[in-house]
Amino acid sequence: MKNKEQVVTELNKVIRFIHSDELTEEEKKEITQETVEYFDTYVSPGWLKYRKSVSTNAAVVEWKDYGAYCSGLYGEEFIDCLGGFGIYTCGHRNQEIIDTIKAQLNHQALHSQELLDPLRGYLAKAVADITPGDLEKCFFTNGGAEAVEMALKLARIATGGRWFISTVGAFHGKSMGAVSMAGKGTYRVPYTPMVQQVQHVEYGVAEDIRKAIRNLKAVGEKVAGVILEPIQGEAGIIVPPTGYLKEVREICDEYSVALIFDEIQTGMGRTGTMFRCGAEDVVPDIMTYGKAFGGGIMPITGIICRPNLWTQELIDNPWLLGSPTFGGNPLACSAAIATIKYMLENDIPGQCRDKGEYLIAGIRKIHEKYPTVIQDVRGIGLMIGLEFVTSDVGYSVAKGMFARRVLTAGTLVNSKCVRFEPAAVITYEDMDNILIRLEEAVAETKEELSL
Repeated sequence: MKNKEQVVTELNKVIRFIHSDELTEEEKKEITQETVEYFDTYVSPGWLKYRKSVSTNAAVVEWKDYGAYCSGLYGEEFIDCLGGFGIYTCGHRNQEIIDTIKAQLNHQALHSQELLDPLRGYLAKAVADITPGDLEKCFFTNGGAEAVEMALKLARIATGGRWFISTVGAFHGKSMGAVSMAGKGTYRVPYTPMVQQVQHVEYGVAEDIRKAIRNLKAVGEKVAGVILEPIQGEAGIIVPPTGYLKEVREICDEYSVALIFDEIQTGMGRTGTMFRCGAEDVVPDIMTYGKAFGGGIMPITGIICRPNLWTQELIDNPWLLGSPTFGGNPLACSAAIATIKYMLENDIPGQCRDKGEYLIAGIRKIHEKYPTVIQDVRGIGLMIGLEFVTSDVGYSVAKGMFARRVLTAGTLVNSKCVRFEPAAVITYEDMDNILIRLEEAVAETKEELSL
């Protein structure tokens, strides 16, 4: 251990920064320099390289956020079109949600692990109330991958099956089970062999799922579940054909296979309905949720399932599925409860639907004007993808948007498709400004790359 007094002195400095309403120019310079140094030394140099994918000059250290905006130490204000990949549906630092979390913090932060924590029960009922069909039993976790792990384990316990069907291009997180379901070699190759009993089929083609299950059954294997994103996010906002989800539901019923919908990104209003599967009147057996679930303030995710999947084995041993220390803690539950209330009272799904239609229509006009730059525009609600002719072109446009103070980004491994996922509280004036700046960045890229 380093000198204790030195460590305490350094930490006191950081705590002083946190408590400061205003920072001096010298402090801002110090924070910027040390952030870059400490990321490079103690986190990973790769994070700096990744951040540079949208940076035009020096690193921007984020410090404040509010509404549809986030800003850097020196007051650089960005319209946030990235939205933490779907976290900030209710906006940054939503005051109603913050007030509820503060009130909860004033009398309890975490739970004892033994006494009954009431907010977990209240939140579970609220989730059952807002989800489709007879989904009922809830289990709360901390991150998206953890929720997916619980869904996979539950499917195996409930069905007795061992195989899973996933799709090419899928993204379900990066823990071992979740990345085994992933449909991109980039994420899978470094960890192979992983969970072996997974078969990947083409997304959007229901018959491929039927064939995979039928073939596995023919050779004596039992399938536990099919896992799908109702709209593929990290793959580039891939919207399946109408009727696809319903047909997959019918296939799963035919073969007694659990249907898992990963609604971590598509859910909580983002795609114009509280959950995307509800728009097509399809009820899964298990559904994951997260990202915006904590109101953009607290990390909380989870699963909900139909009652028949919560088997006697799980009733007899409530800890069998999992026992995350911080899962469903009072602070996180208070955030989710306040988030659900805010979304219902302010019709956040409807705002996502209407504002998404407006933004997509504006982007499509730019696409029509610059077809040699933008290849396709797709999405539903405020989950929008701009596909460019190449990854380098997308990189250039994202860089141009960053220079014009609009925050967006490509998918995790390339910029061919750039995602727009702004807050539902974004104004029409801000969306007009986004469209103006996007067209400027596209025109600039067209000229620079002679497209």
